Parts: sequence; C-alpha cells; structure tokens
Amino acid sequence: MSTTTTTTSPAGPGGGASAVARPGSPTATGPGKAGTVGAASVGAARLSFLGVMRGEWIKLLSLRSTWWTMGITVAVMTLLALAQASSLQYFAEDAAAAGATLYGAEIVIGGYQFGTVTIAVLGALLMTGEYSTGMIRSTFAAVPSRLPVLVAKALVLVVLTVVVSAVSILGGYLVARPFLEDYGLVPSLGDATTWQAFGGMTFFFVAAAFIALGLGAVLRHTAGTITTVLGLLLLLPGVLQFVQIDWVQDLVAVLPLPAAVSFLGLSEVFGSNEVLTAWEGVAVVGAWAAVALVAGAVSLRRRDA
Repeated sequence: MSTTTTTTSPAGPGGGASAVARPGSPTATGPGKAGTVGAASVGAARLSFLGVMRGEWIKLLSLRSTWWTMGITVAVMTLLALAQASSLQYFAEDAAAAGATLYGAEIVIGGYQFGTVTIAVLGALLMTGEYSTGMIRSTFAAVPSRLPVLVAKALVLVVLTVVVSAVSILGGYLVARPFLEDYGLVPSLGDATTWQAFGGMTFFFVAAAFIALGLGAVLRHTAGTITTVLGLLLLLPGVLQFVQIDWVQDLVAVLPLPAAVSFLGLSEVFGSNEVLTAWEGVAVVGAWAAVALVAGAVSLRRRDA
C-alpha cells in the first residue's frame, strides 16, 4: 500500500508555499497513468474512415496524372463518338443488311473500349503510385488495419469514374447528335436501351477500375499492373478469338471485355456475345471486379508494405 509524503517547499516568487509530491504519492504520475495517456494519444492519432476517405480524395486529386487521365478519357470518348457518327451511313447499311436495329446510344458510347484503358490506368496508379514513392508506409502507419485504405480508394475511384463517364457520355452525345438526327437515332432517356448503354458503360468502367486497383495491390508495380490489366482486357481476348476451339471460345466469352459486349452490344453491329445474356454478362464482369478486390485485400493484410 503506497503512502503519501508531502513536504512544503519555501515560498516561490508568488509568495505561496508549494506542495511537492514524493514518488510514492498518489499525486505523482505513475506508470499506470503514463500508459493511459499513451493509449489516448494513439487513439487520437488513428483516423476515422471519413478521415481516410478525405485523405485518399486529396491524394487522388493532387496528382497531375489523375487530371491527365480524366481529360484523355473524355477527349477519346468524344472524338470516337464523332468519328462513328460521321460514318453513320455505313453502320446503318450494315444494320439493315443484318436485319438489326441500330441504336443511337451505341454511337455515343462507341469509344468505350479505349476509355476503359485510361480508366484502368487510373485505377492502377491510385494504388501502385504510393508503392513507388514509399508513401504507402505512412498510409499504413496511420491506418494499421489497411483494409479501410482499400475501401476508401475504391469509393473515391467510383465517384471519379462515374463523373468521367457522365462527362464523356455528354460530350459524345453533343458531337454525335447532329448526325443522329438525320437518321432519327437521337437517344431518348425514356428508352430502356439508352439506360442500358449509358449505365452499362459506366458499370464497366467502374469494374475495370476495380480490377486494376485490386491487381495493383497484389503486384505493387505500376508497369506490371498496367501490362497485366491491359493484357486481360484487350490482348487476351484479341489473341484467343483466333483460336477456333469451342472451349477456348467459351473462355473468351467470359473475359471482362467480351462479357461487357453482352450488355453493351445492343444491335450486334458493334459486336456480340453468343454465350452470355446481358444480365449474365453483368454478373461475370462484377465477379471479375470482386475477385480482383478480394485478392488485393488479402495481399494487403498478409504482406508487408
């Protein structure tokens, strides 16, 4: 049982006596109190999830590569929509020859395959950029559980991707409309196929960004991640389509881009997927994104930064 020993020191400059607590006194700061103060400091230093989100948003928007990527995506989508709209006569003839109905929304989003590339690059850079600079160590020091970092990156990526998709669609619509009016193909918001095209493109952009983000967490290298993602999205289906073996073609059908064609190829003039229905394509694309994010989460938890 500790005892309290208090002595009175001589009067200080203010003229009053001051009490001095001995080490055994309860008024002294003991190990228990020091531990409490230390724990409080650590708790105060931990970021809330909103704080993590705010930090990821600031990091994303402070990079020049983010703005360049967004600008390139909008520019490419708009220019390709203009190019396809100016060649609308040939597409209309192809649709008529095939007995298919051509939709104006397909023309507006005609550059989505190239837009997917830039969006995937953005998703990769959001994760691998921190590894290349070493900033990821500071991030994980502030958020030791790590998974909130991945979730926050995914959420800010969704917001940015949706905004870029909307601006790209608007740009494509404005430049294509004069050509679409001549054929009565101006997309109507009251048409379900319009929402299928515009919403489907946005969904595919988000999924491609998630695939790149998850693979970035696994590979942790910018060039390797971008190469792998582009190989999965573009190179692999492009090469395998020449292998005319049934099971290979079935495999190609469930790769991300061909699966997306199942719900983005409205008239089949711009491609089709004979294996998957539209909703099956949505499920397959979503599964690719989910698997990539889960793999990234496992990698973050089990490997050192």
